[in-house]
Amino acid sequence: MELCLVVLGCLAMAYILLSVFLLWNPHILHQKKLLEFSSRNIAHRGGSGEKLENTMEAFSHAVEVGADMLELDCHMTKDGHVIVSHDGNLLRQTGEDVSISTLDLQDLPLYKEKLEVTFNIGHYSTGEDRRFMLLEDVFKAFPKMPINIEVKEDNDELVEKVASLVKSYMRNPITVWATESNDLMNKCRKQNPDMPFSFTIRRSLLLLVLFYTGLLPFIPLRENLLQFYLPRIFNRLTMRKALFQHLVKRGMQVHLFVCNEDSDIQAAFAVGATGVMSDYPTLLSDWLKEHPDVPSIPVTETKKSS
Repeated sequence: MELCLVVLGCLAMAYILLSVFLLWNPHILHQKKLLEFSSRNIAHRGGSGEKLENTMEAFSHAVEVGADMLELDCHMTKDGHVIVSHDGNLLRQTGEDVSISTLDLQDLPLYKEKLEVTFNIGHYSTGEDRRFMLLEDVFKAFPKMPINIEVKEDNDELVEKVASLVKSYMRNPITVWATESNDLMNKCRKQNPDMPFSFTIRRSLLLLVLFYTGLLPFIPLRENLLQFYLPRIFNRLTMRKALFQHLVKRGMQVHLFVCNEDSDIQAAFAVGATGVMSDYPTLLSDWLKEHPDVPSIPVTETKKSS
């Protein structure tokens, strides 16, 4: 009995040591992923704290002040147009209690003149542009800009049209699939498997289980990015710096959100983020200029366009 305990103890110690070693040296088992972009300043909804969210004015402003990735959400109108909008129901954004899916493109109302910032309660944004945007128009306006697309509804036609637009504008390497649903992500990847994609909620939970059990260094991962709430905002026990560092060594980018204050931006990069998602791209750009020592993924480590 004592011999068995000794053997089990030795095996457990060997497993722990091997797991820790591979956690810091993932290249031994896994080929490093390569992306064609490296983003540190991600404009959440186009920078909804500075201009009306998801408008062309917001996207243009974000790019002008230094954002190197745009984050947006998609829905589809009744007549089949892919619209950039966070909400499916337009009550919050326009004051009209109606769903995008029940309206033709020409019947979409305008945004409110002043809109509260979802992740900064009590603060509002305004802008001259109050129109809803076609996803295609965003692609036309920013052909080289990495864009993170969150598909908000489980609609096969919507997924097919987003995938088709990405292909037709030759944006596969710089356009990211994002969704909370595992089943929906599978549909997205089936329609366009050449786009990089982020972890879903289910896969994020699995990632945590693998990390805390020591199994993560041994397991292949399909995803290219982890996009998650800043731990201090969500839960300090969820994501750890060692986990982020491991993912980065495997070639994945780690984007933390939504960081709308200097202290949150500082905390995100301190815990190992490679990029930060903010409603205030100007604030984030200024912070990065003031902190030139913040590491970024070198261009030489990203896959070059053919």
